[in-house]
Amino acid sequence: MRDLRIVFMGTPDFAVATLATLIANSYNVVGVVTAADKPAGRGRKLRESAVKVFAREKNLRLMQPTNLKDDAFIEELKSLKSNLQIVVAFRMLPKVVWQMPKYGTFNLHASLLPDYRGAAPINWAIINGETETGVTTFFIDEKIDTGAIILQARLSIEAEDTAGSLHDKLMLKGADLVLKTVGLIQEDKAQPQIQEIPEGTELKSANKIHKDTCRIDWKQPMNQIQNLIRGLSPYPTAWTTILDNEEVILLKIFTSNTQQEEHGLNNGTIVCNKKELKVAVSEGYINLVEIQLAGKRRMSIKDALNGLNLSKKAYMV
Repeated sequence: MRDLRIVFMGTPDFAVATLATLIANSYNVVGVVTAADKPAGRGRKLRESAVKVFAREKNLRLMQPTNLKDDAFIEELKSLKSNLQIVVAFRMLPKVVWQMPKYGTFNLHASLLPDYRGAAPINWAIINGETETGVTTFFIDEKIDTGAIILQARLSIEAEDTAGSLHDKLMLKGADLVLKTVGLIQEDKAQPQIQEIPEGTELKSANKIHKDTCRIDWKQPMNQIQNLIRGLSPYPTAWTTILDNEEVILLKIFTSNTQQEEHGLNNGTIVCNKKELKVAVSEGYINLVEIQLAGKRRMSIKDALNGLNLSKKAYMV
């Protein structure tokens, strides 16, 4: 049985679940590396990462390098004499860092690799209408998400799942998979498999999501629009604009549902009353449930309509 000395690297809540699981199972975490504090909010006050907050609560040694190649950071990392590094939702590591520990550096990724390599695998799985995803642990190499796979675990995507709910499910499943992976490495039983991609296979990517990605095209099929809304909720959120005569109204859509029905309306036509608002699309309607108007809080469509006086000419663009 190997005596492990672990350095953990991560930043958001997704990573905290894994770190907490390691601590709860009495693994020796000799150091935690997380992002530097960043200004956030209207007051631009410095905000600590979720991993930093947890690490301080557990009195773990903490490092927040701005440059992962900095000599002082490299020397501090070496001084910990770690023999295993675990990465969950962190930055791309330089070779000098990921090659350092004797038993390697492995990463947890929220997809079934090799599909959905990249920054936003949870969002894209829903946007693309997948019915299954999962988590993968793999040893890091020179490229992004291409290293030898250690373990995978599958998870069904339910029709009502959003990026938020799927994130939470994968966060817990990922923590469990990391625990199993560490157990294999500790017992020297890990058998990593190179990611083989059959010739002619086109991999599905999970590229970073930009503002234009989030804009709804009301000419798209109904289910495609619904998947986009689900896959971007609650963050970064699908958005659209209402054109009402000369007024342009920006809104984000957090929750919606579909209504399959024949109609003769143009795509983007708004049908609403005091309690509901639905948008005509090719196979029926998208019913808006929760939205956010510019400068307002997130609210139910009923509450939003109380202050939204649309003319009969208003439509989505």
